[in-house]
Amino acid sequence: MGGFFGAISKRDCVLDIFFGVDYHSHLGTRRGGMIVYDRTDGFQRQIHNIENTPFRTKFEKDITKFHGASGIGCISDTDPQPLLVRSHLGLFAITTVGIINNADALVETYFTGHGRQFMAMSSGAVNATELIAALINQKDSLVEGIRYAQEAIDGSATILILTPGGIVAARDKLGRLPVLIGQSEEGCCVSFESFAYHKLGYADAYELGPREIVEVTADGWRTLSPAGEQMRICAFLWTYYGYPNSNYEGVNVEVMRYRNGEIMARNEIAGNRLPNVDYVAGVPDSGLPHAIGYANRSGKPFARPFVKYTPTWPRSFMPANQKIRNQVAKMKQIPVPELIEGKKLLFVDDSIVRGTQLRETIEFLYNSGAEEIHMRSACPPIMYGCKYLNFSRSNSDMELLARATVQKLEGGEGQAHLDEYADGSTERGRCLLRTICEEMGFSSLGYQSLDGLLEAIGIDRAKICTYCWTGRE
Repeated sequence: MGGFFGAISKRDCVLDIFFGVDYHSHLGTRRGGMIVYDRTDGFQRQIHNIENTPFRTKFEKDITKFHGASGIGCISDTDPQPLLVRSHLGLFAITTVGIINNADALVETYFTGHGRQFMAMSSGAVNATELIAALINQKDSLVEGIRYAQEAIDGSATILILTPGGIVAARDKLGRLPVLIGQSEEGCCVSFESFAYHKLGYADAYELGPREIVEVTADGWRTLSPAGEQMRICAFLWTYYGYPNSNYEGVNVEVMRYRNGEIMARNEIAGNRLPNVDYVAGVPDSGLPHAIGYANRSGKPFARPFVKYTPTWPRSFMPANQKIRNQVAKMKQIPVPELIEGKKLLFVDDSIVRGTQLRETIEFLYNSGAEEIHMRSACPPIMYGCKYLNFSRSNSDMELLARATVQKLEGGEGQAHLDEYADGSTERGRCLLRTICEEMGFSSLGYQSLDGLLEAIGIDRAKICTYCWTGRE
């Protein structure tokens, strides 16, 4: 996916930008970039490949050369950015987070013709950030251009722009991702993750609404275009992608995960479905808080039967090659035999997507002597790949474990009954659970209900995107 950070100050703020961007490294693994503006020397930019080396390592030499009182940076899982753009709107830098499903159509409609071309390619496709910049440049102001781009794009676009005069930030039109402003005595910052600026001395100041556009200076911020009424913030931010000490719409990620696990256990107790196990455990690392909540409510002791060895492979979605990534995931899992041998274990994972790595984990646990392995997912069965954010590596919905299982059970007919399959209380839902249990080797399987997940988040349900579970806009 990706994330960004920007700062503008009455002093040099290169280090703020460096550390602020670095605190978004959990959101992407491919590229990192920084661009800083100095009134005398202008823009200074650097982009690095971070697939095998962390952001801070790649940029620690660059920051000694950068200087300036404003700048932006990003972690990107897609395109090289930020980009430096010269147009009739002036010279500006831009970085974006999101996805453009209709990129080819936009290029064909607006930019096919003599003298028009896109130079920045990413994996054979047009650089999405360059395309967004080109759309913005169709209009006579940055604000008009941003609104124009957001309306033209099928998907989402959260935008951060650096100009000689300040920083312009725009949240995507349905607020699928957060954008927050922090403020100190010396300046302001703009961030995807709220915790990124707390350690830098900035306090929470403002959270942009959907489609809102603001200008940020060292003295504060002002709204250039008001927020819209509709919001569809991504629920996966709380269940998986968000960092534990982040807050979105006033709801802390870690607290939500504890509450989510408690709700799962509460519902299983009420339905007399709570298995007799020795320990409750999380699939590290994002499953741990869900498991703690489950253990607290169920009264079963929490344990860590295996841990991840992360000094050399700190991020589970590295490297890009799927075969190597699976092997890395296997090598990272270090058992604690005393907590596995002869034990009945219940594991909570943040989600079950394709099940590839989970299958390896289950095999590893049985080979380590586990007697029973019960699995719980902290969210409902994933039936649809995300089309609004660049979350999934899946090329087809049929790569998703739940959808593939439905296809196996009923073929095309089953695809018309996905709501039933997603509900464990229906016959089709129970059939889905039994089939996955048999294929994966689970002693039992349970998914958090959509109602339970939304209860755990705790904000207006109409403001939360649940497309990957329901397929509804």
